[in-house]
Amino acid sequence: MGLLQGVTELFPISSLGHSVILPKLLGWNINQSAPYFLTFLVATHLATAIVLFGFFWRDWIRILGGMVRSLRERKVDDAYARLGWLLVVGTIPAGVLGLLLEDSLKKFFASPQFAALFLALNGVMLWLADYLRRRSRVSSEEDPDIRLSKLSYTEVLKVGAAQALALLPGFSRTGAAMTGGLLSGLTHQDAARLSFLLATPIIGAAAVLKLPELLAPTERGAVGPVLAGVVAAAVGAYLAVRFLTKYFETRTLRPFAVYCLIAGVAASIVYFLIH
Repeated sequence: MGLLQGVTELFPISSLGHSVILPKLLGWNINQSAPYFLTFLVATHLATAIVLFGFFWRDWIRILGGMVRSLRERKVDDAYARLGWLLVVGTIPAGVLGLLLEDSLKKFFASPQFAALFLALNGVMLWLADYLRRRSRVSSEEDPDIRLSKLSYTEVLKVGAAQALALLPGFSRTGAAMTGGLLSGLTHQDAARLSFLLATPIIGAAAVLKLPELLAPTERGAVGPVLAGVVAAAVGAYLAVRFLTKYFETRTLRPFAVYCLIAGVAASIVYFLIH
């Protein structure tokens, strides 16, 4: 489960959807309605966030340094500071909706039928993102962070709103954020980078809220499996981000769109037949 989450979280194919669908189809003895299941997923997401922070650590040092300077000087006149505040704005929709709808969304975490449907719809979304995307902005800037800093706050808020779709198992956070980026005129490479940068604070915040539940007396037995899952997720996430940062330099979302559509429809059919 950890390795599955680490890889699929960064690929635009929905880690949550795969974590809900595959255990049911393969007959794994996992109670997906139990509180520890969500805590387990959040812990493996935290491993992914840590890997992303490490992979982009030079960027984060410049971004966080720029934000500190902007607070000290009370002005945002630095590209990295502006990018930092853009990332803050971009995390707001998913953060707010996640807190407000947490209880309402839990029913989807134990429903492979819904997850399969949303996975197929995720494929449709990715295909439309490539088909409808705006012409990519032409920029002479070599630094991708400077290119991203030229987004407007309205544009990054739209990307953040699209990212909130990943609260539903089957919709990919990476895919939804890239969809918003492509529709805002970013290249695939820059849209993927923005998606990875946005992932770090939103996943980290979710982990801070949920991981203390592991310390509860009733959940201490889950600590060992969680730690094993965290290590596996970290390995999968590192391999995934290395591959995808190169892949999106020249490739598009369409192969992932086809995979999600076929996998979602196939999972729906198989689940219907075995039940």
